[in-house]
Parts: sequence; structure tokens; C-alpha cells
Amino acid sequence: VQLQASGGGLVQPGGSLRLSCAASGFNLDRYDIGWFRRAPGKEREAVSCIVNTDGSTYYADSVKGRFTISRDNAKDIVYLRMINLRPEDTGLYYCAAGWPPTLTSPEYDFWGQGTLVTVSS
Repeated sequence: VQLQASGGGLVQPGGSLRLSCAASGFNLDRYDIGWFRRAPGKEREAVSCIVNTDGSTYYADSVKGRFTISRDNAKDIVYLRMINLRPEDTGLYYCAAGWPPTLTSPEYDFWGQGTLVTVSS
């Protein structure tokens, strides 16, 4: 049972990336999915989440209008599309799967290893 986050990299300010979260050993479509990030020197924070039952979503205020979370149930992948990236978006991005009491809490059952996003000119 494993989660794999991928798609990070180095991008200039204003650029775009799409992160992917895939699972082995279980199906993501049964779970709520959260994308979290840990920026240098900061606490881990919830960036965006999606509920498995109705598809409702959460976005941190700092990413609203720039990030979009989505599911491809046919491929069993959850994406985080990020546009207009800023230097403050730099960090290690994790995906998590589970049924937490609240979407933004860290109480997910499964965590990926993280993919690094660096926004710099």
C-alpha cells in the first residue's frame, strides 16, 4: 500500500506545474484526498482537498484561483494543477488519502513521500 506524488520541479514565477497522486495497493476513489505542503521554515499546511463522495473541494486562501484539484477516476489519479506560481509556493508537496475528521487535518491514513516544487527565477 503506497501513495506516490510526482510532477514537482523547478519553475519560474508565473509558471505552471501539474502534480499527480497515484496509489498502489488500493483505489484512491474511495478516499478523501488532500494535498499538503511544507515550505522551508514553516509548518505543514493543507493546500487543497477533495471529498470522495460528492467531489467538494477545499483550497487554502493563498492558492484560490491558482490551484485546481481534480480526480481522474478512470486512471485513479488525483491531480493538483498549479498556475501563476509564486516563490512562496516553494515547498515539499505531499498527497494523502483517508477519511479525516476535517479535510485540512493531518489525520489521513496514507501519505506519499512528497514531490519538491521550487519556484525561482
